[in-house]
Amino acid sequence: MLSKQAYRDGMARFAAAVHIVTTGGPAGSTGFTASAACSVTDDPPTLLVCLNRASDLHGIFQENGVFCLNTLAPEQRNLAEIFAHRAGVSMQQRFDLPVWEKLSSGAPALRDALVCFDCKIVEVREVGTHWVIFGAVQDMKLPSANSNAAGQQSALLYLNRSYRELPLRLSEE
Repeated sequence: MLSKQAYRDGMARFAAAVHIVTTGGPAGSTGFTASAACSVTDDPPTLLVCLNRASDLHGIFQENGVFCLNTLAPEQRNLAEIFAHRAGVSMQQRFDLPVWEKLSSGAPALRDALVCFDCKIVEVREVGTHWVIFGAVQDMKLPSANSNAAGQQSALLYLNRSYRELPLRLSEE
């Protein structure tokens, strides 16, 4: 059987986009940094995110019933660190930053994210150490032409236990 550490070492070589997953509603606003997120299907548009079961955020997401998956650019690495609970910044202070807006679900959306997927939670499964949260995409926001992210040249990735930058190709050759 593969050991937990061997699996983690292998997954460290698995490049992943970096996201901030947020929720807002009757239970309040909260969020976390995630690299475990992916598309499930485009018909209907559905994605999933994974949240460690040791986190006390799960109940807030479940009560609100919505989330927004915000995909980050390299310039947003500091926000990834803040939402990874490494910066000692309270949740209230995180959402007091002037970088958030609300989409139709009420979940906070990062204004200059590469893309924001506004989702309704349709299913939650407990798998090992994590909750797998499935979201039906209700809305999507790309950067506006006058935003900082509109001409964004790169995406923020996590690989080999550190942040990396992946250049985006903006036009076809």
